[in-house]
Formats: sequence, structure tokens, C-alpha cells
Amino acid sequence: MDVLSDVIGAMRAGRPYSSLTAAEAAWRMDFAAFGGARFHVVTAGRCRVTSAHAAAVTLGPGDAVLLPHGAEHVLENAGDGTTQLVCGAYQLDQARPHPLIQDLPELVHLPARSDRHPRLRASIALLRDELAEQAPGDDVVLPALLDVVLVHLFRAWISERAERQDTGWCVALGDRAISRSLRAMHEHPAGRWTVESLGARAGLSRAAFARRFASLVGLPPLTYLTWWRLTTAARLLRTTDAPLSVIARRSGYGSPYAFANAFKREYGIPAGEYRRQRRTDHEHIAEWEPPPSGFPLTLVPEGRQPSTASSSQS
Repeated sequence: MDVLSDVIGAMRAGRPYSSLTAAEAAWRMDFAAFGGARFHVVTAGRCRVTSAHAAAVTLGPGDAVLLPHGAEHVLENAGDGTTQLVCGAYQLDQARPHPLIQDLPELVHLPARSDRHPRLRASIALLRDELAEQAPGDDVVLPALLDVVLVHLFRAWISERAERQDTGWCVALGDRAISRSLRAMHEHPAGRWTVESLGARAGLSRAAFARRFASLVGLPPLTYLTWWRLTTAARLLRTTDAPLSVIARRSGYGSPYAFANAFKREYGIPAGEYRRQRRTDHEHIAEWEPPPSGFPLTLVPEGRQPSTASSSQS
């Protein structure tokens, strides 16, 4: 898998939520802090988004906002008439966030522009249409479309930031040499990688590769490789019944003993205990549960017409 797909897969937990909401007159929706990521897209009207550690943003038709860390925030009207919103939320495992996710700010604003991110606009339009019209297969289509929207939101942010900064994950993923080495590590975490072999994959000398990787990613190559191997192992422990010897081998460790020591050093508990604790958590959050407080999951009823959100004075 590629790096972004791996990052989302490693952190994904449970089912996503989505809604199509229409709000009239003076309205306000308060969203509590949430262990995951949220997005809102305005399809008609205008609204304002405020959060504790980011500047307030006013959204018009086609504008999107992503809150990758699930920060507490408020949506409220910023114009006359009806405001229509497509909203989504994703549960993410916050215990070991990938540095790519940590690199994102509290609030990512993606203004609508006809010349930018056509696939993001197309995926949002598909999600809106599916939410508005009941059709056979919704239970399959909606989660898949939410995954597509999330990926395109991340892609849009990565491309926007890569044009405006010199270092960081958004630049690393767009750097042809470093992205090749990252992809190699993610596709084959058990490979017998060295700085030399990763540098050769990137088309750089050992020294040049090590400097460039650390500058962009923020970690030396083998430090990141170890981090990713243990992250891969943790995901396998949560989601499979594979024996520890198999997980050790798939994660790049020559013996279960070496794996057990490395895992306990990183996570603070033995791998078996981690599996028992986190498997219970994983099975719990994998259920379709009521959404977080304030999330308008139920606002597309049987008639499939967007509902009016509860109104309150701003």
C-alpha cells in the first residue's frame, strides 16, 4: 500500500458517520471534542466555523473544512436563507497517531476553486447525492464514499501545503526520491532495509539520502522504519488472531524474543497484554454506535429530504 493509505488504515477505528443537513434562520451547532477527524462542506448558503486554537473561517458554497484531530468547534449561520451542509466523522485510534496526521493543523480550510481539486469536488457531490436519495446498497456505498472524501481532503491539503513550505510530511510525500523510500518501507516493512539500500531505492547516496530524509520527515530513516514496523505489529495485534511469531516475522523481527522486547520498550506493556486490551477496545468501537454529541447523523430521514437542524440564537 502507499503511505497515505497505510496511515489511514493504521489509525482507522470503527464506522464513519455522515449526514446531509439543512439549517434555516439563526442556527448554531456545537461539536464536542472527538477521538477522530471531522469535515464539513457547504453546498448552499454560508456558515462560520470557530475553534479554540484556529482563526474563525467563513465557508461559502463548495468550501470545505477538515478538523483532523477532532477539535471542539462551533458551526453557525453567516448569511440569510438556508444553509446546506455535507458532514462526516471518522473514528481514529489516537493512542499512536502517525506523524503525517500530527503534522496537520487543528483546522484545514479548503476554499472552493474551479481550478483546484476536481476529484475532491466530485467525491463530495457523489456523497451528497447518496445522502439525499435512498437507494439499494447505501450501507456499502456511504462508508466507501466517506473513505474517498477523506483521502481527497488529505490529498488537497498535502498539495496545498507542499507549494508553500520546504519541509514536513506534505513535502516528503511529494518528493520523488523520499516518497520512493517511504513506499518501499510501507510495502515491505519486513525487508532487510539499510540506509544504503533505501538510498539506492531513492536514487541517492547514503549520506545524501539520510540528510534529505531526516530533513523532510523529521526522523532518521531507520528510526522511522522501526516506528512503522511496531505500528504495523500493533495493528495486527488489534485486528487479527495471528500468533506472535507470525506478527514478529511480518513486522521485520528475526525472532519473537526480539519483537517482544522491542514492542514492550515502545508500548510499555507486553504484546499479548496489548492484544487483550486493545482487541476489546477495537471490537467495541467497531460497532455502529450513536454518533458523538452534536453530530447530526439522523438528519436525513426516510423521505431522504435534508432536515432542518435545531435552531438557536447565535
